[in-house]
Amino acid sequence: MLLPSPDDKLPAPFGAELAARTREDETVLAWMELDLDGRLAFGKGLVALTAHRLLARAPGEDWQEWPLAAALEMRHADHAGVGSLELVTPAGRLARWRYTLNQNLAALRLIGEFERQIEALRTGEAPRLRDEEICASCKAPLPPGEDECPVCARELHEAPSTWTLFRLWRFARPYRWQLISGFALMTGATAATLVPPYLTMPLMDKVLIPYQNGQPINTALEIRLLAGLLGAALLSWLLGWAKTYILALVSERISADLRTTTFEHLIKLSLEYFGGKRTGDLIARIGSESDRISVFLSLHALDFITDVLMIGMTTVILFSINPWLALVTLLPLPIIMWMIHTVRDRLRTGFEKIDRVWGEVTNILADTIPGIRVVKAFAQESRETQRFREANSHNLAVNDKINKTWSLFSPTVTLLTEIGLLIVWAFGIWQVSRNDITVGVLVAFLAYIGRFYTRLDSMSRIVSVTQKAAAGAKRIFDILDHVSSVPEPANPVALPRVSGAISLRDIDFRYGNRSVIRNLSLDIRPGEMIGLVGHSGSGKSTLVNLICRFYDVSGGSIAIDGVDIRNVALADFRRNIGLVLQEPFLFFGTIAENIAYGKPGATRAEVIAAARAAHAHEFILRLPQGYDSIVGERGQGLSGGERQRISIARALLIDPRILIMDEATSAVDTETEKEIQRALDNLVQGRTTIAIAHRLSTLRKADRLVVMDRGVIVEVGNHDELMASEGAYWRLYQAQLRNAEQLLEGNEA
Repeated sequence: MLLPSPDDKLPAPFGAELAARTREDETVLAWMELDLDGRLAFGKGLVALTAHRLLARAPGEDWQEWPLAAALEMRHADHAGVGSLELVTPAGRLARWRYTLNQNLAALRLIGEFERQIEALRTGEAPRLRDEEICASCKAPLPPGEDECPVCARELHEAPSTWTLFRLWRFARPYRWQLISGFALMTGATAATLVPPYLTMPLMDKVLIPYQNGQPINTALEIRLLAGLLGAALLSWLLGWAKTYILALVSERISADLRTTTFEHLIKLSLEYFGGKRTGDLIARIGSESDRISVFLSLHALDFITDVLMIGMTTVILFSINPWLALVTLLPLPIIMWMIHTVRDRLRTGFEKIDRVWGEVTNILADTIPGIRVVKAFAQESRETQRFREANSHNLAVNDKINKTWSLFSPTVTLLTEIGLLIVWAFGIWQVSRNDITVGVLVAFLAYIGRFYTRLDSMSRIVSVTQKAAAGAKRIFDILDHVSSVPEPANPVALPRVSGAISLRDIDFRYGNRSVIRNLSLDIRPGEMIGLVGHSGSGKSTLVNLICRFYDVSGGSIAIDGVDIRNVALADFRRNIGLVLQEPFLFFGTIAENIAYGKPGATRAEVIAAARAAHAHEFILRLPQGYDSIVGERGQGLSGGERQRISIARALLIDPRILIMDEATSAVDTETEKEIQRALDNLVQGRTTIAIAHRLSTLRKADRLVVMDRGVIVEVGNHDELMASEGAYWRLYQAQLRNAEQLLEGNEA
């Protein structure tokens, strides 16, 4: 048996077993280790590929093998941290293996090599590894038909560190003086609570015990001691109230600043970031995670600091009273600290996993509720309910696993503190019997020990909430640490009044490892109307996204009026662009608010003028409250054409020098389209307009048509010129014309 390289050492004992089942000249091309069985219990197994067959030994099962054949197919999926690999034929599934995502990279390499071997069998050619099939970052093979590497795209789920919480100092720094004041008050309050046990020593030894032995009570001393106890209690209450109030206010402000900063950073990230994230997960991070951190800062962190102060001060007092008794008191401490360290390591990854699993539940809600019309239209209520039930069950299982660990830890700490208290009782009684200490000293010691062990138990319980807060902080800082792929320029260039000249010079753009735009050059004159046409996937929408700088070009440059758009502040640049999307998005609010979204200070007259220009004024007046009518979420309650016309009015209100319309009339009927086109005939005057249209007939009035195919420009000219040349545009037009005729004949039939 031959291995691909000396580094590819098969895990024991599979190397020897596989060698016994293969010929000496048979090379293992790829392999992956299995670490889950069919019931998702941990186990060891292996899947290996040679040039002739696929061999596998699932955990707890015997070896199986399948000769390579053109009909074989390998499918890969992952859900909730568990990967699945299936070997199938047209007749059905032959085998399925499960594994944790630690093995995902090996699985992708195995799939890539398997696909090359099967492709070689189908074509009769020797398997060849093409550059486009390998991720440039991690060198893992790209799954067939995928443009992005799933290994690199997947967020790295590293265990959160408690040190992550110290990064919150950047948000606490503006409130440092309030924090210092709160800490001083906390120190005073803690010290005040330690006064009463100290006063019990003279109260016992100089008042109660002498009285029990027949001496009269020293009333003056008793009053002074009781007054001291009352004064300590009142002082502790006053200082405790002040420090709790101040630190609670500060923690809420830190949490609010954290949410605001995270949202501000998130909303400035490029579309590339949002393309790889789920809405529900991002909502959970900014919402529930920041709330968890707020609770930690306002309650648990405060308790933790109080516990540390109390334990430290109590330890000093105990040693000052009786060092030997103090040493006996501290006997359980090393065991408790070791348990805290052990449990913390187990909880560290568990709570981060809980957050991710909860994100799955939130994702289903974020998908289903906005898409409820589609769910009901296809009668998929039961399916979505089952999805939610499975995600919720997974969330329950993960929480149960954490609770199993925590339920054992907390009572064990309590037991150790009780045992420690018994040891102190026994040792203290022995010292009293030898007259080494008085009864008052023992009583005071026991009072201090009660505080000491109570705080020690409280500190151990804070381990759980600390790890939860650390997991939440990590997920928030994952957003804050992400650098936008469309950065703001360090020294932005002031953009003068834009005339609308657009210059594209040798631009390239790659999405993942797939080249979408290649060496494209185009000059668009001010006030010119350009129509972008081509088959689906030819790069039209990508080109528009690059002009809007939703993405940055991989090579070349795009300039507006001779200024590279990468040197202009994004807000200044996009203020000159009006964008109408294929799928109009309206926010919850009034019609007027949606139209004025790009210009919040617009007057009602300006809003109405934009609506008239978009031929939306008439249907708006028919609504119950006119321009003050509430639009439901995502425009519920309005037709597709009505939503589109409001979207057009929104773009026109900002009076852009550049107007971009991406399939703007695809969602409207023919009559509505005619109204919009009549409006556009006037609106494009003096504006640079780039239009993508599904129906080529709507672009006949364009000054030039740019025909794209596979990311390159193949033809440029007006409608008549391109029709006369009978090239790519002519073929597109004829194909669309034939489709229209066939549709008409079908309707007549």
